[in-house]
Amino acid sequence: MPFTPSAALTTLAYIPSPTVSYFKIGPFTIRFYALTMMCSIWFAVWILTHRWRKLGGTFEQVTDIAVAAVPLGLIGARIYNCLTVPFDYFGPTGSLINILKIWRGGMAIFGALLGGFLGAAIMCHHRKIPVLLLGDAAAPGLLIAQSFGRLGNWINQELYGLPTTWPWGLKLNSANAIGKYETCYENSPCPDPQTTLFQPTFLYSIIWCLLGAALIVHFGNKYANRLKGGQIFAAYLIWYGVGRAAIEQIRINSSAYFLGVRINTWIAGVTVLVGIVLYAVLQRSGLSRASLQRKLALVTQRDRQQCLKEKKNDEERRVRRQVKKQEKKQGRAGQ
Repeated sequence: MPFTPSAALTTLAYIPSPTVSYFKIGPFTIRFYALTMMCSIWFAVWILTHRWRKLGGTFEQVTDIAVAAVPLGLIGARIYNCLTVPFDYFGPTGSLINILKIWRGGMAIFGALLGGFLGAAIMCHHRKIPVLLLGDAAAPGLLIAQSFGRLGNWINQELYGLPTTWPWGLKLNSANAIGKYETCYENSPCPDPQTTLFQPTFLYSIIWCLLGAALIVHFGNKYANRLKGGQIFAAYLIWYGVGRAAIEQIRINSSAYFLGVRINTWIAGVTVLVGIVLYAVLQRSGLSRASLQRKLALVTQRDRQQCLKEKKNDEERRVRRQVKKQEKKQGRAGQ
């Protein structure tokens, strides 16, 4: 049975919701949710680039990887949402056309991680780049990007938590935000937002992700010589999975269930388990970060040599074209 206590707005403090969720430029509608997603991607790539260069990589390597990881991450995010909230898209309560309505939200982080990792792994394999070292470099940026992306949930007035009377409860409003289409519990109506405050799960997620990013950077630097390649990424999986599993327990948005537990809770648990197993396996038989950095240095040296070779070839082609043009001019002058 859904938990529906009355939480009258008698508290003296609360977190207000934005009164707008989009703006228009001519015939185009620009949604703040989309902007937060774009900013999240930018933050992730920017932080990854900064850390990757310190490890001996280049910005060009990051952009090549991003070209594969970002599109597959977005596709994975949407597919995951469609599979875990099927009643919005399939069956008598859904519509297949809703799959294309990405402006209504529905970009799931677990799907983004899976799709993004697949794209990054494919590109790393193609470029001979150590993917575990890349994961270590990306981990803090992913958490910061995820925290920034949660602002989109706040703007959309969606994915909030149980009713509360706490002074930091979230107050909704009548803005035309995506949350207006949200259903709670098992497709039941949500509690009346005019008389109810809700747990600000977006804020809890932001705090958890930022704290995790700080801890990962601190302990990653402190124990850099003792950690194996990929263990920082494993710690990221554990940290995010634990926080997501806890926060998922107070969310009231409608979700698919398995054995009475929300699907996202199961996936969060699997994420934690994968992180623990990966950390343990790498501790026993993984390569040191120094070893992977040496491998990256060879790849970077090869890339730079290839770049220099291409520049030399371009210069030679340019000179040949100039010579031909000069010969043609001389031939016309002789006539």
